[in-house]
Amino acid sequence: MYRNTFIEINVENLQNNVTEILKRYPEYEYYFGVVKGNAYGHSDKTAKYLVESGINYLAVASLEEGISIRKDGVTVPILCLEPIGIQYLKICIENDITITVHDYEYYQKLMEQPISKLLKVHIKIDSGLCRLGLYDKYQVKEVVEGLRNKENILLEGIFTHFATDGIYDVSWDNQYRTFQELTSEIDLSQIPIVHLGRSQTLLNHDKIPFANGIRLGIILYGYNTTPKPLPKDLLNRLRAWKRKRYHQKHHISPTITDIDIPLKTAFSLYSEVMQVKQIKKGSFVGYGRIYEAQEDMYVAIIPIGYADGFSRKNKGRDIVINGKRYSLIGEINMGMVIAKVDQTVHQGDKVTLIGEEIPMQEVARYIGTSIYEGSCMLNDWIPRVLTKEGKVLEIDERKL
Repeated sequence: MYRNTFIEINVENLQNNVTEILKRYPEYEYYFGVVKGNAYGHSDKTAKYLVESGINYLAVASLEEGISIRKDGVTVPILCLEPIGIQYLKICIENDITITVHDYEYYQKLMEQPISKLLKVHIKIDSGLCRLGLYDKYQVKEVVEGLRNKENILLEGIFTHFATDGIYDVSWDNQYRTFQELTSEIDLSQIPIVHLGRSQTLLNHDKIPFANGIRLGIILYGYNTTPKPLPKDLLNRLRAWKRKRYHQKHHISPTITDIDIPLKTAFSLYSEVMQVKQIKKGSFVGYGRIYEAQEDMYVAIIPIGYADGFSRKNKGRDIVINGKRYSLIGEINMGMVIAKVDQTVHQGDKVTLIGEEIPMQEVARYIGTSIYEGSCMLNDWIPRVLTKEGKVLEIDERKL
């Protein structure tokens, strides 16, 4: 690290989350750790620590991600959730990457290929998200039968993806029924792994009887996105009544919202003060002269900016130095930001941009995004420092 701007990943907290999930929900056979997007921005080097804690299958979005994890010594199965070009099947076999068959044309091309060694396959069903997946039950039947009879192909799994958590809408139930309809021409019990659910399915619904796998994404990283209970004032009581009527009208299945599972976030973004200076009243700070000092004041310059994925929407929000909150002022620069501070701040002081004192949820709300994007949007060339019990395990540094 040539500048002291880095993301700390608390591996102990990640492993705690896996332990708590498996303890609370022991009824699955396959626990997929979703580590796409560089493990939601946490570094794919966390994959081996998730496996140490009980994750027994991993899921990525690209072949590159799968190969990167294999190079780190991880040996559990890895499913690529998005399609991989037919021309790369040999690389999938060499790296034991499970592929997804997502449409009929792809299936036809796959069937034309000579497969010399075992290739594991999962079938994706489009149950209503209208993204990837087969959406004709007779094609589903043909694909299942064809893959079963194809030499050196193991039809290992079938899955779908829910668009919502199903607490306040009928979409989840509709997708569940659609999946059952689209698979009605096959015997699901003959497919080794059936996985429909994601983090919110796990938390908000009873276990799907025929599913023996669950995909764990945001929950692994310490976030429970179940809506908080509404205050019991008159307006919210009326909303609750309307929702109850909606549930009854559309026969929405019961959901669970009072989840008590002790998750811990693992992601913190730190930097340091490069310079502190005192400026005069009437001075303009930063590009565009948009911030005018209303008094003599101190400013601190910090080495991070939008080139690091630190969005310009962070302008004006709080950061923490020495346990005290200060506000960013002026524009977010390409590689620097400026904070209004006081005389207690000095060059070299540690700056918390996201962490226990400035939670990701707060930051995401401020810049108008989700916690998913909040960690993914920070570039991979910001080093990820993996720690456990206060000690550095390893540093994930990637070249620009």
